[in-house]
Amino acid sequence: MRLVKPKKFLGQHFLKDLKVAQDIADTVDACPELPILEVGPGMGVLTQYLLPKQRPLKVVELDYESVAYLREAFPQLEDNIIEDDFLKMNLTRLFDGKPFVLTGNYPYNISSQIFFKMLENKDLIPCCTGMIQKEVAERMAAGPGSKTYGILSVLMQAWYKVEYLFTVHEHVFNPPPKVKSAVIRMTRNDTTQLGCNEALFKQVVKTTFNQRRKTLRNSIKPILGKDCSLTQDALFDKRPEQLSVQQFIDLTNMVEEELGIVRIEN
Repeated sequence: MRLVKPKKFLGQHFLKDLKVAQDIADTVDACPELPILEVGPGMGVLTQYLLPKQRPLKVVELDYESVAYLREAFPQLEDNIIEDDFLKMNLTRLFDGKPFVLTGNYPYNISSQIFFKMLENKDLIPCCTGMIQKEVAERMAAGPGSKTYGILSVLMQAWYKVEYLFTVHEHVFNPPPKVKSAVIRMTRNDTTQLGCNEALFKQVVKTTFNQRRKTLRNSIKPILGKDCSLTQDALFDKRPEQLSVQQFIDLTNMVEEELGIVRIEN
């Protein structure tokens, strides 16, 4: 079989270290019995360690060369090798609408988009593991008060417990990326309802972090306007990076109530 050359435009960095591959594959053991969907298998370095777990396994790969390689290397997968763009897929059709574990050595150029897709399908994906850029992993796992705590941290931690498992160095890839990588695991928390308007919650989080160095009193102006009495509350003395997920939920409810009052008065 002819090896596949990594394609820069697809963000491909093929993992060479088999011990690391085994360790990443074993992260799915935290969610036993669930089917597994692997995103971006490339030449199957993770796939070879997922197959022996004796669980339903599907892999989705956009690169036609990698798909051809996988079909030859893993004939036992047969129709479970899907040539498609994960970001455009209807995930409810994969395992007859049943929940599954998401895993992979994720393409670095779309890793954040993959996790936003996961959030849209959070009831289908109780567990997600895999490898991403170290910087993104640190952002997702960061807590309030950290410089890396931001939009991704809040939106993910609202629904998932995020664990930073271990760091992976550049030299174990072909080609070596310019940054270090990390393996993470995300497991759905007990939240079924946020307790606020979800769309407004996202808007509040994104709007305030877009000016993260300013206090909420200033960064919330695009939503509340300039002279809103609500911003006299002590909460608005804080910067967004100081707020927990629950405080963002509380803030969203305050904003929604204020907007409702404004609409009534108008």
